[in-house]
Amino acid sequence: MTIATINPLLTEELFQHIWQFRLFKTASLTTIDGVPVQIVHPGTHNHHAGPDFTAARIRIGNTLWAGNVELHLRTSDWYRHGHQHNGQYSNVILHVVFEHDVPNYDTDKMPPCLSLQELIPKLLLRRYEAFRQLAAFVPCEESARRVPGLIWHNWKERLLIERWERKITSLHSWLLQTGNNWEEVCYRAVAQSFGLPANGEPFLQLAQSLPHTLLARHRPSLMQLEALLFGQAGMLSGTFKDEYPRELQQEYNYLRYKYKLQPIPAYSWKWLRMRPASFPTLRIAALAALLHQAPHLFSRILETESVGRFEQLFSAQPSAYWQEHYRFDGPVSQPRSQGRLAIHNILINTILPLLFLYGREKGQRYYQDRALQFMETLPAEENKISSAWEEAGIEQHNALDSQALLELKQHYCDEKRCLQCAVGAKLLREGIF
Repeated sequence: MTIATINPLLTEELFQHIWQFRLFKTASLTTIDGVPVQIVHPGTHNHHAGPDFTAARIRIGNTLWAGNVELHLRTSDWYRHGHQHNGQYSNVILHVVFEHDVPNYDTDKMPPCLSLQELIPKLLLRRYEAFRQLAAFVPCEESARRVPGLIWHNWKERLLIERWERKITSLHSWLLQTGNNWEEVCYRAVAQSFGLPANGEPFLQLAQSLPHTLLARHRPSLMQLEALLFGQAGMLSGTFKDEYPRELQQEYNYLRYKYKLQPIPAYSWKWLRMRPASFPTLRIAALAALLHQAPHLFSRILETESVGRFEQLFSAQPSAYWQEHYRFDGPVSQPRSQGRLAIHNILINTILPLLFLYGREKGQRYYQDRALQFMETLPAEENKISSAWEEAGIEQHNALDSQALLELKQHYCDEKRCLQCAVGAKLLREGIF
């Protein structure tokens, strides 16, 4: 008889979770040959090659053993995986299985064997399978609101940090590339954020083609900053009707020759299905204004103590031409300046992860805590995912909540990682004993 006919609901991942958190009846445990077993510590889950759990402490009979524990759905899997020939498994002190299917198991030559088949609550298995099969917005949509607030609070903060850890991977690589030049890294990150969601990559290419140190030389002149940025963006080629782009073109041609610059391809930019306020021309003009009005931007960020100050810092007004145009030679119009929502998005997705990274790299927890506090001050984001969480009864009071729930949906719920989720794990264990 195979495990599939005995219990099709059990997976290796779930079995490891059950052992790690002792989700089975632990009273009067015995090995398959009747020796008493007491689990002092189940060990640390090993995600690398070798036994499943390390540094376990198990009392078998009258002896307290310290070592590794290996788990299998069937006893025969030990032989099928070739562990009897692998030295990594020579110090296994306990072989934990669901089904014991080897009647002639040699207890003298093999590790003591513990079978949990009759000790695992069937409700736990059924509940786990239901979570995996549900096609709802999230597997626990009907029950997530029952989880205590303290569990949600701690889990959300952990989720946000996980999300930031992924974001700061590229920031850290830039830090290494630039010799720990935080101003350069900040400049690249902010430039990229000005292009999101459609033009983040060309904005990053633009920033990398124009080092911050070069732009700093021309910071006093907004016109020269615009000439460099628009020129490097590939937007100053051809013939223009308006006088201003012709002036930028002339200035850029001089600076390009002086610094031996090579612009990025003009076709890199995306314009289709985009509101005029999000056109790359207006975003480049806004970036030029920010660099003009905020020298030593990263230092200013470190000194900023409130969201309101951040809003003032990033509300730099572009040149007069861009207060009346969306594109070069375009019709006269009244573009909107950088709104609060756009500034908040830059803070959430760029500035605060960068501040968190700075605190981590410098060993100054103050900046990490401040980044989290700012997230609790910013309003929650509004999107399809946040609305669906609200419908499921999970409220979002601030940006920390909305970012954490976005991470939860994308990297736990959608991947059915209920066992790694603090909320899912709580619900799976609820009332099983």
